[in-house]
Amino acid sequence: MLKSYSRKTLLSIAGATVTCLVVLLMVVQHQRIAVDGLHDREVGMRSLQSLSESPINDGAADDIFIAVKTTKKFHKSRLDLLLDTWISRNLQQTYIFTDGEDEELKKKIGSHVLNTNCSAAHSRQALSCKMAVEYDKFIESGKKWFCHVDDDNYVNVRTLIKLLSQYPHTQDMYIGKPSLDRPIEATERLADNKMRPVHFWFATGGAGFCVSHGLALKMSPWASGGHFMNTAEKIRLPDDCTIGYIIESILGVPLTRSNLFHSHLENLQQVSRSQVHKQITLSYGMFENKRNIISMKGAFSVEEDPSRFKSVHCLLYPDTPWCPPHVAY
Repeated sequence: MLKSYSRKTLLSIAGATVTCLVVLLMVVQHQRIAVDGLHDREVGMRSLQSLSESPINDGAADDIFIAVKTTKKFHKSRLDLLLDTWISRNLQQTYIFTDGEDEELKKKIGSHVLNTNCSAAHSRQALSCKMAVEYDKFIESGKKWFCHVDDDNYVNVRTLIKLLSQYPHTQDMYIGKPSLDRPIEATERLADNKMRPVHFWFATGGAGFCVSHGLALKMSPWASGGHFMNTAEKIRLPDDCTIGYIIESILGVPLTRSNLFHSHLENLQQVSRSQVHKQITLSYGMFENKRNIISMKGAFSVEEDPSRFKSVHCLLYPDTPWCPPHVAY
């Protein structure tokens, strides 16, 4: 009887032990699933956070060198507006080329502001001096596309990437929009005081233009170092015209036109509200003694936003903290 009792006791203990082990394994498995689920959610949240913090969710943005030409007297009136809008989402791609030291600006964007030490005058020599520095810095960067804009341009970098992705950066590409309805005519100074007429198309710097890395390298004999200034003097034309002269007249590469670039030299009223998001650059200024801006309702009145850049930015990026919510455009 004692043996029978002992056997029953041992079987009972063994059964209880097995049950405990099974329960323990189930608890451990449940905890592991919970931890894995939490880890997955954390990874997912970090992934979403990184996407939301990324200015542009496209590695192609890193291939673009955007040069913004400005002058110290416009740092407050023009540049601050760009820093609050499109540049704020494209700091890594954007470089400011100016003509004076600005410690406050350096604190905002660090080494991406460059004092060219060029004259602050709006002369062809001063403009060409800055373009020469832009070109050299682009070549140093090793990036695939050199894009130049002025300090009165809003750049929709998403649309810019979409356009440039259609072309290989290794091929000869010069993309922009002319401000004239005919090729510019100039006189090229040759050796022995001889002259010869030249004519070529050029993309206006006021609307912005882009040059592929492959073509930029071919420009080197006439653009690198101090050569750009010498080339500009050879035809006595400003910086954007000199770019066109080197590319079209010397290298024989035609301008690829795009109507998605806009300067203050055109009637910006013709850019419709429904097409704003498709444009690459916008501008503002005066045209025929009237305010020349795109016509659109927006988050701000014309008095609050005379360039309309804030309203454009809120249309394209409504998640911007300073953009009013629920705005009808």
